[in-house]
Amino acid sequence: MPIRSYKGVTPQTGERCYIDESAVIVGDVTISDDSSIWPLVAARGDVNTITIGKRTNVQDGTVLHVTRKTPGLPDGYPLVIGDDVTIGHQCMLHGCKLGDRILVGMGAIIMDNVTVEDDVFIGAGTLVPPNKTLESGYLYVGNPMTKKRRLNDKEMAFLAQSAVNYVELKNDYLKEEET
Repeated sequence: MPIRSYKGVTPQTGERCYIDESAVIVGDVTISDDSSIWPLVAARGDVNTITIGKRTNVQDGTVLHVTRKTPGLPDGYPLVIGDDVTIGHQCMLHGCKLGDRILVGMGAIIMDNVTVEDDVFIGAGTLVPPNKTLESGYLYVGNPMTKKRRLNDKEMAFLAQSAVNYVELKNDYLKEEET
């Protein structure tokens, strides 16, 4: 079963969500309407919260986790993912905040206390070190990441279209489950 309670807290899902049966969603996790969680995703909201926005897709093998609350860090670092976000295969997102219309390329790692503003493209394999802010409208690549260049109009349009593509795909999967 992909959804598991932890210490009496059960993940919450909005309407028309798809969660693959091989995913593991634990604890204080909220998944908003029309979002999708694909095979082998692990989202562990055990020591803080995970919030996933509308029309967001989290692709195969991605790990979502948080940083616990401590006396020195009373809020810890929850994981907040905005609307219309595409998170590629085998990414690691840990205690960070992502805005809307973001593409996180395959294998990217985004660490604690990172803020990614709206309309950002993070290249495959990029490592975003702790405590960084990624400015809206740019492509970031590398290990560690660097701001490469401003996004062009075609890339900006693709950020929203990628989310639409995954909403359509998850709808197909949901139809298959009904039959």
